Amino acid sequence: MTLEIEQFMCRSDNFGILARDSETGETALIDAPEEQPILEAIERTGWTPTMILTTHHHGDHVEANLALKERFKLAIVGPAAEADKIPGIDRRVKEGDTVRVGRQEARVIETPGHTAGHISYHFANAGIAFTADTLFALGCGRLFEGKPPVMLDSLKKLAALPLETVIYCGHEYTKANARFALSVDPTNSALKERAKRVEELRSEGKPTLPTTLAEEMATNPFLRWYDPVIRRNLGMEGASDEAVFAEIRKRKDIF
Repeated sequence: MTLEIEQFMCRSDNFGILARDSETGETALIDAPEEQPILEAIERTGWTPTMILTTHHHGDHVEANLALKERFKLAIVGPAAEADKIPGIDRRVKEGDTVRVGRQEARVIETPGHTAGHISYHFANAGIAFTADTLFALGCGRLFEGKPPVMLDSLKKLAALPLETVIYCGHEYTKANARFALSVDPTNSALKERAKRVEELRSEGKPTLPTTLAEEMATNPFLRWYDPVIRRNLGMEGASDEAVFAEIRKRKDIF
């Protein structure tokens, strides 16, 4: 029994995702960035979704909600804290709630910061987490509706998942994120090797996702606020976790 994944591009850099329970065939969309690429993925795979698992209210994640709901009569699940901003929402979920896709069960993790009510979905048995715009490969989401301590707490929740967890994110930002990561952690050999792999993948037109939590813990500066080398590079050896994270985020915003 596994959770099969079809990942594909939408818009300019969004990832669309179909997630299918291999035993029952039940399928969910993770967000709905753009209708046409989603319809093409459904046609290509033969996986007809019965639900959308929405992570947050931004237009590039909910644009196709209503069109797909009308076409497939699917149910839309989304964060309770943003329910008034999620088109077509049927079920409101919060921290600790569970959602089933066939026999696969996801736990809802509230991960605000990028937006005030952002949530992530963790399928523990499948070893997969959908983190959308909270945790990116080599990055984290811009803080549109939250302060640094709020996003730090969200990232700490995700960092506590099993290291082997496979992470699917909302955007293909990894190449730019790698350049920034090297600016604050330039001696990290694992990061330098990863940045090289990312460059090769993108030059071949291939996606850099999924990633794993283990790889992010080793190379993503937004999960490495504790690292003494990064702190020394920032001149913040004795600073709090919140201050170090805020400085890294501030530098990324103007990079």
